[in-house]
Amino acid sequence: MSPGIDEALTPPFDLHIDAVALRARAAELGTRSIKNDSKRLGLARAMSMIDLTTLEGADTAERVRRLCVRAQRPGTGLPPAAAVCVYPRLVPVARRALEGSPVRVCAVSSGFPAGQVPLGIKLEDTRAAVEDGAEEIDIVIARGSLLAGDFTRVHDEVAALKEAASPACLKVILETGELGSFEQIAHAAWIACIAGADFVKTSTGKVAVNSTPATALCLLHVVRDYHAHTGREVGVKCAGGIRTAKEALHYLVLVHETMGPSWLVQSRFRIGASSLVDDLARQMLKLDGGRYVGSDDVVQD
Repeated sequence: MSPGIDEALTPPFDLHIDAVALRARAAELGTRSIKNDSKRLGLARAMSMIDLTTLEGADTAERVRRLCVRAQRPGTGLPPAAAVCVYPRLVPVARRALEGSPVRVCAVSSGFPAGQVPLGIKLEDTRAAVEDGAEEIDIVIARGSLLAGDFTRVHDEVAALKEAASPACLKVILETGELGSFEQIAHAAWIACIAGADFVKTSTGKVAVNSTPATALCLLHVVRDYHAHTGREVGVKCAGGIRTAKEALHYLVLVHETMGPSWLVQSRFRIGASSLVDDLARQMLKLDGGRYVGSDDVVQD
């Protein structure tokens, strides 16, 4: 690394974050009333931003194929998902199932979810996923190094994985629930941005605390400040625990009020989810028919 890298990895904004105020602002934005016409648009917009995900040890090719069908045809009035996210060995299955559709193929790599493997394996894992057809790669940072204060290692790993993932879009998972404070979350996000991340992502969905509105607001503030200082845009992806349309719309309000309406596009904001689609479909049917249908009335994986 060049001289001065430690300074470059320190955000140019105050890292003393008022956690109470941040949580209060995030909660307040969640109380905004959304009228039916706006809600219909919001449901469709949320669907278009979803990375529909299956990341289980029992995943099979048939399960991925069904998920790909669901991603392309989520329900009446809903557009296709942004991407389908799978483990690297299932990328060829997803690529074939999504061929000709606007839904992108995403793979997790770098020893997901813990990231506790050597860098060489992380790089090999990432390159193989891209060679097999992944258009997007979700990696996890070395959060143990971050918590130990080894910011240069965190930066260098993300930068190396960015190069290995090229030309795919790189989403960097911070695992915010393990970082302990909003200051650590903001610092981790800044380092990921400096290292070349295309998105910063909250969580793997595999820990006790995943995405929260306050965490999303924290990341939105970081990428806004990063853009102001560098001119480069970095997106935000929220994942883990977002299961209802109401929760998804809350996140869209956060984005709209913090970044503006131009950010309500899949190239700048994503939601990582596996079960959210069902509730979006039920809410859309409720707008059309006036009643909230049961889970048996929508297609499920």
